[in-house]
Amino acid sequence: MKCIILAAGYATRLYPLTENFPKPLLDVNGKPILDWLIDDIDSEIESFVVISNHKFYDIFREWAEKKSPKITVLDDGTSSNETRLGAVKDIEFALNTLEINDDCLVMAGDNLLDFSLKGFVSFAREKDSSCVMCHDEDRLQALQKTAVITVDEDCRITSYEEKPKEPKGNLAVPPFYFYKSQDIKRIGEALLEGCGYDAPGSFAAWLSGKKDMYAYVMPGKRYDIGDVASYEKVKETWKNMA
Repeated sequence: MKCIILAAGYATRLYPLTENFPKPLLDVNGKPILDWLIDDIDSEIESFVVISNHKFYDIFREWAEKKSPKITVLDDGTSSNETRLGAVKDIEFALNTLEINDDCLVMAGDNLLDFSLKGFVSFAREKDSSCVMCHDEDRLQALQKTAVITVDEDCRITSYEEKPKEPKGNLAVPPFYFYKSQDIKRIGEALLEGCGYDAPGSFAAWLSGKKDMYAYVMPGKRYDIGDVASYEKVKETWKNMA
């Protein structure tokens, strides 16, 4: 299994911290954000693919050379927030560039979890299907800014919407996905059918309408580092957890 890490964003809401430095490599309790994610799941993954933009490619490459020979960094060729490819097209870019034919764990590189992703991988293997993670979210405003699903008693996804104005349920989907090899290959088909290309969950939403997918209920919290205030809060939280 390979792990594709989406790290080609420009994190404009974190300026000036990220004006000349990538958000996934910001320090949290002595380690870059990406190190926390990779160290947790390293034993489950054959190789990691980090998709960077052109602006931060050299910084990511220098980090990867020091971190692990299992990490490949790709430059998606974009140089500004206005010209970014979008998460779904970045996934397609990685698949085509490296000719990936494996099951893939796909995740954003700017989130932290207070639980291990190994449970999610085990769940996906047990279901033998493409899967997403989910958590309860009761704030309407938050649900309107994320992907929202409903599930049946077997955790099978019954509806999937990106940023719905009127959510059908309260299960929010963070940017962590497990795709079977035969499923992730359909990303080109999805884009041709009009699948959104910016939000990473757009492909999962499209795929869930084509085949059975399942949702793993997170056993802990996910911390989204979106602005300076949330970054400072995460640093404080991780310092207290140590």
